[in-house]
Amino acid sequence: MGILNVTPDSFSDGGEFVEAAAAAAQAQRMVADGAVLVDVGGESTRPGAEPVALDEELRRVEPVLERVAGELPVSIDTSKAAVARRALELGARFVNDVTALRGDSEMATLVGEAGVDVCLMHMQGDPRTMQDDPRYDDVVSEVKAFLEDRLGFAIAAGIAEERIWLDPGIGFGKTVGHNLELIARLEEIAALGRPILVGVSRKRFIGEFSADREAGTVAANVLAFERGASMFRVHDVAPNAGALALAAATFR
Repeated sequence: MGILNVTPDSFSDGGEFVEAAAAAAQAQRMVADGAVLVDVGGESTRPGAEPVALDEELRRVEPVLERVAGELPVSIDTSKAAVARRALELGARFVNDVTALRGDSEMATLVGEAGVDVCLMHMQGDPRTMQDDPRYDDVVSEVKAFLEDRLGFAIAAGIAEERIWLDPGIGFGKTVGHNLELIARLEEIAALGRPILVGVSRKRFIGEFSADREAGTVAANVLAFERGASMFRVHDVAPNAGALALAAATFR
């Protein structure tokens, strides 16, 4: 899953793709490099980020979706049902909701009626506060319990179970130690029986171990693959796609 942030303030690539033409060209490159989805987002969820108004989020994503959603495999990264609805009208086929359907009461019904895939992510707090002082007694058990609860909610709301993906939310209200524990024990979350998406790309905790965050991203994704992850949300598609193809070829 290639990350396409059409925002001025995302932590790694903020401002690079705010022009629709540049964003569309990047989407084309990511698919050519091996992305099976391009995740278009108009609201930053970096630590400390402020919420974006609905009209502004639509203003950012609509011109990009109009150029790419009809011809490329596109996901919409949003917690707002109105944004997701417009993206689906334009051809998106996957909703990536970092609030796990908690941010907008209309989102679950929309996804269920549209019959598209959805990813439910764990986050402690919200982007403004999530990194202030995250604490858990057992981060893996608590994240797993949260995702199991949201999975049940989604199914009860009319979303087909086979359409639901789960994301442990690495970096979203977690310390370095929490992130490492989630990767190390990811198979416990995969045991819920739904495909797992992980998003570690260029995140701060990787910089604790590697000055080259892209190389660290590749390493973390291969480790996550070995422990049951199925989708990998990345900025730089080609090296991750290549490393994961190699890992898959040796997987037993």
